[in-house]
Amino acid sequence: MVRSRGARRVVGLDRGVSVNHEPAVITEHTGLGKGSLYNFFPRGKDEMAEAVLDEVDAWFQTAVYRPLREPEPAAARLERMFDEVETYFRSGRRICLFGAFALGLERDRFAHRVRAYFTDWVDSLAGALTDAGHGRQSRPLAEEVVAGIQGALVLARALDDPGSFTRILTRLRRSVENPTTSRA
Repeated sequence: MVRSRGARRVVGLDRGVSVNHEPAVITEHTGLGKGSLYNFFPRGKDEMAEAVLDEVDAWFQTAVYRPLREPEPAAARLERMFDEVETYFRSGRRICLFGAFALGLERDRFAHRVRAYFTDWVDSLAGALTDAGHGRQSRPLAEEVVAGIQGALVLARALDDPGSFTRILTRLRRSVENPTTSRA
């Protein structure tokens, strides 16, 4: 089934299509007829959104959250997270679907999923920051980093300047390097 193979691409949600769009808009962006979409997703738009959220969540679990909790040196885990995030978000050229849902009309329908995505990220990152020596500042710094990444995505999109995402990500990387300079 398509849920396990590229739901994001099929539905078009990574290209700015919202789950709140009419089916005609979704079919226009995907190149699939309405009948084909509903063959893949018989329960409609919410099922399409769930499929994409499943795909994104699985990627983040595998590429970001689990590696942040692995026993390798904390600095390597943190560097890997930033590398994976930069690659995933195409250096600021791809939106964060969970972030978009948090701000959009979808928030209430998918509140549990959105909350879990951000909680998993902050918790996993805070653990790695604790291991890196940030102590009590680990959780606030994790929140700041995740918020900074999300804000950088919005700014890059708003300004049509993907370079701003890369510049902000570079500063966020530096903010986690030295525990003595992290902010509370």
